[in-house]
Amino acid sequence: MRSLTQLAEQASSIPLSDEDIDWLHLLLADWQVLADLSAADLVLWLPTRDDRFVAVAHCRPATSSTVHVDDIIGLYLPTAREVDMRRALVTGQVVRSSSARWAGTYSMMETCVPVWRNGRVIAVVTREANLSSPRLALGFEGWTDSAADILCHMMTRGEYPYDSTPTVTTRGVPRVLDGVVLMDPEGRVIKATPNAMSCLRRLGIRHNPVGKILVQEITEVVGEETVIEESLPVVVMGRASWRAEINAHASTVTMRALPLVEGRKRLGAVILTRDVSEVRRREQELMTKDATIREIHHRVKNNLQTVSALLRLQARRSGQDAVKEALTEAERRVQAIATVHDALSQNVDESVSFDEVARSVVRMSGAVSTTDHQVEVVTTGGFGTVRAAQAQALATVLNELVANSVEHGFRHGGGHVWVDARRGRGKGEADGDESTLVVTVADDGAGFEPGSPMSGLGTQIVRQMVRGELQGSIDYSPREGGGTLVSLRMRVE
Repeated sequence: MRSLTQLAEQASSIPLSDEDIDWLHLLLADWQVLADLSAADLVLWLPTRDDRFVAVAHCRPATSSTVHVDDIIGLYLPTAREVDMRRALVTGQVVRSSSARWAGTYSMMETCVPVWRNGRVIAVVTREANLSSPRLALGFEGWTDSAADILCHMMTRGEYPYDSTPTVTTRGVPRVLDGVVLMDPEGRVIKATPNAMSCLRRLGIRHNPVGKILVQEITEVVGEETVIEESLPVVVMGRASWRAEINAHASTVTMRALPLVEGRKRLGAVILTRDVSEVRRREQELMTKDATIREIHHRVKNNLQTVSALLRLQARRSGQDAVKEALTEAERRVQAIATVHDALSQNVDESVSFDEVARSVVRMSGAVSTTDHQVEVVTTGGFGTVRAAQAQALATVLNELVANSVEHGFRHGGGHVWVDARRGRGKGEADGDESTLVVTVADDGAGFEPGSPMSGLGTQIVRQMVRGELQGSIDYSPREGGGTLVSLRMRVE
């Protein structure tokens, strides 16, 4: 399916700048409201180089049956309908068909609305209402058609779509189906759908608000302790196309204003309402659960650090070197797991950006491992994001590999340990699957004899973790130039 930009470049006979395309995208982002208010299909047409019109976008109404069951994007306008379309394109005025037209097995009423920007018409929108389908019983009583007519005339003057509507990142954006209020220029309620009346009752407005100034009614029910958004008066008065959220009587209602204007003259406003009390309650529950999970990770980290400190104290009191070494290794392993929980306590997801964790783990492993010589640990590449369960195992494996390199490779001198991580490929390999993580731990130490038994506790832990939690593979080999090269390959979920 070709995009609007592609269709405009390939078919439109009107040169459209990037700003023109952005304006059309702004219209498409908000025209579901217009389709629902008018209970009609909206189709965006562009004139073509062969003197025809092609459909580049289509929106079906949620308040009535559609005219076009099949997809029409990329299709040409029938020749019989081109007269009104050309009039709208040339005159820049709304052109309403004088009689109903047939569309397949049912009739429709068509209105052509030119899209005006910077002194010229750049496209035409048709409102196509299915006359054979009654409106859904939403209490509109036809008054929303008048509001839709005003918005269409605003489109011909470049006043609609609104360029000041803020981007909403939360759920619960109000729609026509959720409730509509029509207001006069002074902010008095003229009409309201049953769903809108229900939203106002949730806020505590029990009486009929028709004829009343809406902002005064809402001010009376909002408690003094309630935090009020700065945009609320502007929205409730219908002065700007903004959104606001109102909390009162344990209910939450979002409102969005659609100002109706003619130049500098205010004609009134349409207010969309939606009861989002349940949505916000669930979001609050999720936030509480996220905070609880972070607190659990924080407490686990603190407990593990306490265990680590106890092991350190016990190691200092022991008079046997073997016991000291065993307790020090246990402390190092506990501290590696604590590092992962510390990272998880800063995150709302059950995943962690592993690069900083890896640097902390290998730095600690190189510092506390048993050796009398200077060993420098260098990390390169990037691990990316890793699930919590994999992060625990990967931190333990890195801890053991670095510790083994330091303790067994540098008993008679100093050197270097290099830890490299790559997503989708190993160092020097071609690009591969990004879900594959390749980690290499190399050192320039004493190395090992290929085929020699590797039965230490650290090696057993590594093999068990790699085959179990990480579901990967690990390979030990002599490093070119001396030392040991360990390659770990795993799938990152």
